[in-house]
Amino acid sequence: MGLFTAMNISTSALTAQKLRLDLIANNIANINTTNTGETTPAGNPVPYRREVAVFAARPSEDSFGTLFRDARAKLKSEGVQVVRVMEDNSPFRLEYDPDNPDAAQVAEPGIPVGYVRYPNVNLVEEMIDMISASRAYEANVTVLNASKALASKALEIGKG
Repeated sequence: MGLFTAMNISTSALTAQKLRLDLIANNIANINTTNTGETTPAGNPVPYRREVAVFAARPSEDSFGTLFRDARAKLKSEGVQVVRVMEDNSPFRLEYDPDNPDAAQVAEPGIPVGYVRYPNVNLVEEMIDMISASRAYEANVTVLNASKALASKALEIGKG
């Protein structure tokens, strides 16, 4: 494990949590977006769908020779990466409002005429995710600062 490995792991986590916070902010901003410009085959508007980030371990950047010699290399990872941003497939919230321009004009499975489909964004859930992401971000900032302090002390020892 090199001197900068802990810093690289922390910065990858900081980047991932920042993207997660951006997605949460986007979800909250679109909590009432009932029309994204898309329509169903019957012509009813499609509302905004909640987005979430999928994280995975970032593989180690060791050389091929090192990976070949080390049978445990499959278990090695150095940080986190965002594999993809996916849409939440939970059902939309329905509200009866036949005067709304985004109300269903044609009945479809799951949406009767006169009902408006609202995004599947739950403000409480988004706030909980935001607190979790910000705490994870703070923890990684602490680790990054500790790594910098450790590297600085190691350089001071080397001065003699």
